[in-house]
Amino acid sequence: MNQIESQVLHRLQEWEQKEGTLPRLLQFYRELLLIQSEAKSRIIVKKPGFVDGLVRDRLVEGIPLLLFEDFLPDWRQVQLVFEQVAAWAGKDPGAPSEEGRRLRTTSSDINLLTMLSEIWYQGHSLEDLAWVESVNCELLGSVIAAALKPFLSAYAELLSQEVDQELWRRRYCPICGGRPDFAYLDKDRGARWLLCSRCDAEWLFQRIECPYCGTQKKEALAYFAEEKPSLYRLYVCEECHTYIKSIDLRRTGSEILLPLERMMTFGIDRQALEAGYKPGVHRYSGLHDHVY
Repeated sequence: MNQIESQVLHRLQEWEQKEGTLPRLLQFYRELLLIQSEAKSRIIVKKPGFVDGLVRDRLVEGIPLLLFEDFLPDWRQVQLVFEQVAAWAGKDPGAPSEEGRRLRTTSSDINLLTMLSEIWYQGHSLEDLAWVESVNCELLGSVIAAALKPFLSAYAELLSQEVDQELWRRRYCPICGGRPDFAYLDKDRGARWLLCSRCDAEWLFQRIECPYCGTQKKEALAYFAEEKPSLYRLYVCEECHTYIKSIDLRRTGSEILLPLERMMTFGIDRQALEAGYKPGVHRYSGLHDHVY
């Protein structure tokens, strides 16, 4: 378990002791985080053997550093985590009945699991294989994402120092190619950074650009805040009608745990959805939103 995960769990424990109980959403999140953090404590990954100049070439060309052929986890470990996540997902009352059992059956074939992971990683549709396996396509993608997260996060910790932030500034992660689902403004300059939904890597991004459709039209981009100055901002795009939550680190003196902020700002998601915007990263609606 790394330091951030440990701090998140400690923060949740403090809240539970203070309030007597956690909201159901946070209880659910903590269960998943325990699965992922325990898995990560057992994971050993090796940095890909990049030849001289390859890192810079990929960054210049817009190619993430961790292509699927560079992603070499112990697939038996992945299989175990997938089974645990499938069982966790099956506890949610919003999940269709029998889905957890079917997902665990899917994971019993390690070759199938590897193939599904590659399809998901490349951003292709899982619909055909999900239909064959009689599982919900969106749920399957969400469980794969949650199961692979500790492995991708381990790679991100190895590779993030390789990224020249000024060379990247793209709408997808420089490590794994995932889309962002959270943002922050840094303390030094108020520069905007994006947080990867798949591996939690962080990268520098333009202030005036939609991180999903790429429009730079000022009239199409806006942000809302409950008060000024505000700790939280809701950035919206009128071109693609998406939103992304952000936190302004210049407005806080305490330590902020970005993965936890995804959950603590769930009310902002509701406000955005009620206003007609959608999250830029799609998730299965049967499970609690923004758990991963």
